[in-house]
Amino acid sequence: MSINEVLAVVMAGGKGSRLYPLTEDRAKPAVPFGGKYRIIDFSLSNCINSGIKKAFVLTQYKSYSLERHIRLGWGFLSHELHEFVVPLPPQQRIDESWYRGTADAIYQNLYSILRENQKYLLVLSGDHIYKMDYRELIRFHQAKKADVTVAALEVEKHEAGNFGVIQVDDKGRIMGFQEKPKKPQPLPRDPDKCLISLGVYVFTIQPLVEQLKKDAEDERSEHDFGKNVIPKMAKELVVHAYNFKDKKTRKPAYWRDVGTLDAYWEANMDLVSVSPVCNLYDPDWPIRTFQGFEPPAKFVFAQEFSGGRLGVALDSIVCGGCIISGGRVQNSVLSPNVRVNSFCNIHQSVIMENAEIGRNSQIKKAIIEKGVSIPPNSIIGYHPEDDSRHYHVTETGITVITKKAVP
Repeated sequence: MSINEVLAVVMAGGKGSRLYPLTEDRAKPAVPFGGKYRIIDFSLSNCINSGIKKAFVLTQYKSYSLERHIRLGWGFLSHELHEFVVPLPPQQRIDESWYRGTADAIYQNLYSILRENQKYLLVLSGDHIYKMDYRELIRFHQAKKADVTVAALEVEKHEAGNFGVIQVDDKGRIMGFQEKPKKPQPLPRDPDKCLISLGVYVFTIQPLVEQLKKDAEDERSEHDFGKNVIPKMAKELVVHAYNFKDKKTRKPAYWRDVGTLDAYWEANMDLVSVSPVCNLYDPDWPIRTFQGFEPPAKFVFAQEFSGGRLGVALDSIVCGGCIISGGRVQNSVLSPNVRVNSFCNIHQSVIMENAEIGRNSQIKKAIIEKGVSIPPNSIIGYHPEDDSRHYHVTETGITVITKKAVP
């Protein structure tokens, strides 16, 4: 297998309405995650670590922040070797419409895709947190002589109703799809498990192009891969499911859809556990991103000399430029240049770049946006009903604070 025959396309134009207000001014893949990263960094890092160095990023909704991040953080590839990560906004080459679905987004960019003259197209979602070696996926696709391969994950049957469920036969060939079904179809050999689609597809390009042209002419189609194109291909062509498992344990691998505020918060909390399943510290699989020039993080005031003040962070991620000035941070994620002032207590929270937490503030289970200044003596996350009068609060009690919400 030559990985040089693979072109990646990352779908990054989604509105991300379930992540509002974090997506009020940016596309979902551009939302900060894990302190120093953006969500899209995981899909793009998977590409680079897998040896795939040709990638288009299809942008659409409020794309400035995303395109700026790609320009600053992903411009290290060699143009002389024809390596690239390039944003592709809607160009209206086909007609005057915007992207009407995932399949239509690929169809509208066939001109750019076919110019690369590659044999395989790897279509990725830009809003999931996971680490996958796409080389294994491509090898599987070739071994099965498939026209399409869909990456899938085993989940408990009671969890499957929130996802697109794949129906397979005993050999893993895809027989059908269910979109968020009330009664998910279990695996043939395990009635308690289902396969869900991860939004990761490998296509042999030639049959894909033919199918996309047919789909574009179908006025009844929603022009979506999962709902329309792949189910039709499964009836006519060879379409397989690739069961995504951890190489060492052979159990279902780590994969998180961070499409809701609760899921986003939970995935960040995964990172600060003592032994995180999603390991950011693996030198063999680095997660790349834009690196700023922040100074080292600093923790100041020791209790015995400072009248009770103690600058400390426990079980937390603290990025460069942060100053914990006499406050306590626990089970939290702090992005670059966050300042926590004296006598603060921060617990189970995600605090984004350049935010400042005022003196004596008590905060738990909160997501605080970039550049927000929390006034001194604030109490957030302890009384969700009171918080909901001023801030966005999720059903599970996560308080989200943006610049507009703070006077």
